[in-house]
Amino acid sequence: MRNEDWSRAKISGLNPTQLAILELLEGRTDGLSVKDIAANLGVSQPTATDSIAALERKDLVAKNSDGIDKRSVKVDITTTGRSVLDLAKPDSGAARDAVDALASHEQEDLLITLVKMISHLQQNDAIPIQRMCVSCRYFAPFVHSDAARPHHCHFVDAAFGQREIRVDCREHEIADPAVRAATWTAFNKG
Repeated sequence: MRNEDWSRAKISGLNPTQLAILELLEGRTDGLSVKDIAANLGVSQPTATDSIAALERKDLVAKNSDGIDKRSVKVDITTTGRSVLDLAKPDSGAARDAVDALASHEQEDLLITLVKMISHLQQNDAIPIQRMCVSCRYFAPFVHSDAARPHHCHFVDAAFGQREIRVDCREHEIADPAVRAATWTAFNKG
């Protein structure tokens, strides 16, 4: 996957961190602070700042004053940045092809195993909080009696199943630590 990221970034004239920033900003209407970008990507603020500066020079992002704190800025993707992202969209990729080769129940098992591994790493502060269901304030695990759709997303107010668990969601909002711990316990019991 890393090789594929490098190839996609190279095609678009970027490095993988710059491409990841554009992907993170895509679809957001309010932008993100440099601090939030660094935290989401698991990089230092100076690394994020350097990458954002390079993207700004290429007119792929724009910094705008944060309406609340005039000293703070939000980074937004530009129209040119969206065009570059369209060029860098992954076709399929070897990792995706490998997952597609698995049976449906194996794909679901792999997803849940990955979610549990990532959650464990997050709880031990080995990696930053990822934008996935089990760390989101909108996620309620196993609240519905329907075995095919036991979970609930309060953001979209809908039930969903194990196969729809997200590991990277734009609407993700980090739940406070106590809620994350309770959610994690409920998810593991299910």
